[in-house]
Amino acid sequence: MEIIAALFIEAIDVRQVAGPSARLDLTGAHFSSAAPEPFPLTWAPHLVAIVHAPADDKGEAVLEVIFKRDGEQIARNVQPLQVEPSKFSYRLVRAELEFSEPGTIFAHCRLDMGPEVVVPFTMLEPEPGASGEDEAAAAKPDEANWSAAGD
Repeated sequence: MEIIAALFIEAIDVRQVAGPSARLDLTGAHFSSAAPEPFPLTWAPHLVAIVHAPADDKGEAVLEVIFKRDGEQIARNVQPLQVEPSKFSYRLVRAELEFSEPGTIFAHCRLDMGPEVVVPFTMLEPEPGASGEDEAAAAKPDEANWSAAGD
């Protein structure tokens, strides 16, 4: 079994098409983001690993993702995989990552202690107003008392 791709994403949708075949619709693939709030913060990214089992594969493996900052492990996720030979599958991986300042983490993804696929992610400085306090102060008087549907 092998990792075909690994990405940080906002969402994934699976849909069936003729064949039988399936499509993975990935939304918001990214490698960096402005911090959603001032530091320090905890961030729980969505990482998707797309895997393929060749026809002669046993169809079972263990996916390990180690998140590192400056070469040091800061989080780890391990999960079993079962993929029918000649088929593809995906796994979502989440970890709660602490950021005390802007910086880059690396997700080291591998199957059964095999070769690694390394995916970087950089947390940038927050955009001005990310704390929410500045946004309220900047709101126009007629906008201060409304909210979007679902709020």
